[in-house]
Amino acid sequence: MDFLAEGLLKAFFLLFSLDPETFAAVQVTVIVSSLSVGATLVAGIPLGFILGYADFPGRRWLRLIVDTLLSFPTVVIGLLVYAFLTHNGPLGQFNLLFTISGMALGQILLGLPVVIALTATAIETQDSRLRLTLQTLGANKRQVAMTSLWEARYALMLAGVTAYGRIVSEVGISMMVGGNIKWHTRTITTAIALETGKGQFAMGIALGIVLLAIAFCVNLSVAHFKKRASL
Repeated sequence: MDFLAEGLLKAFFLLFSLDPETFAAVQVTVIVSSLSVGATLVAGIPLGFILGYADFPGRRWLRLIVDTLLSFPTVVIGLLVYAFLTHNGPLGQFNLLFTISGMALGQILLGLPVVIALTATAIETQDSRLRLTLQTLGANKRQVAMTSLWEARYALMLAGVTAYGRIVSEVGISMMVGGNIKWHTRTITTAIALETGKGQFAMGIALGIVLLAIAFCVNLSVAHFKKRASL
């Protein structure tokens, strides 16, 4: 077990000395995950609201598809995105393969079902008297919809944090679509996998500590928003 203790000491040295290679992976992770979550929220919240608020033909089947996509393996998403972005694929002309933008595209597909499903659930579980009360007070359809969305604000924040936690910890999409290129598309998770495979436990542990810190912050945020949503 000496190698673990030695690796832990070296890991703290890398973190406190602000090792460029270590923090390059952290920087790429922050950039790509932030882009992914931002785009996921912009697209996912309206779609989830419609799914949970409106009644239309095929709604039940659409909800079933979204719920099924929650467990979609990241390597399968990576494979599909890779097939579309490769030079022979439909989107090959945009040269997005092995880029941060391409990785973000794949991670959007990963986080979108999470935001849609949690948003729809938040709207569906609202007190049924809310709409009736608003209509009684003379609110129009737009006002009823916007108020329903506002009342679910903490649940929507919870959806965003949950999606971020799923995105920041994935490996398959970043590895396949990003290519794990040093200083360019290497993320925390892909760097951990690579460095551990090379026997470089120090950097793997250092990045693991950063990832655990992010996971702790995400879980803390989830607990906070769950508490606020239940009030």
